[in-house]
Amino acid sequence: GKEYGTGSSRDWAAKGPSLLGVKAVIAESYERIHRSNLVGMGVLPLAYEPGSDRVKLGLSGRESFSISGIAAGLTPGGRVTVTARDESGKETVFPAVVRLNSAVELDYYRHGGILQRVLRQFLAA
Repeated sequence: GKEYGTGSSRDWAAKGPSLLGVKAVIAESYERIHRSNLVGMGVLPLAYEPGSDRVKLGLSGRESFSISGIAAGLTPGGRVTVTARDESGKETVFPAVVRLNSAVELDYYRHGGILQRVLRQFLAA
């Protein structure tokens, strides 16, 4: 949806998906602080390309998703390819915008979140 995370108990709204094993969220847009909290928990925020959304793509929310382009190297504002597979096996492939907004956020994400980054930095010292 739009403004994903608006009105949430912000830090727990990002901790919950992370603790459930969610690795990425795809939305039309994000509430600013919630997007940052997702990154801090190691969850990759993705956005539909401008002019696209789940309705236009025919997605129900019951699909399983795979994301390619992460291992090749993410960049702030870059693109990845998402493949959504529905229950019948039909695939919908679409580009998504990486909503990491800085090199620092990219670093946090690569480490699995802020805490993991700080722990690795501490152990390396």
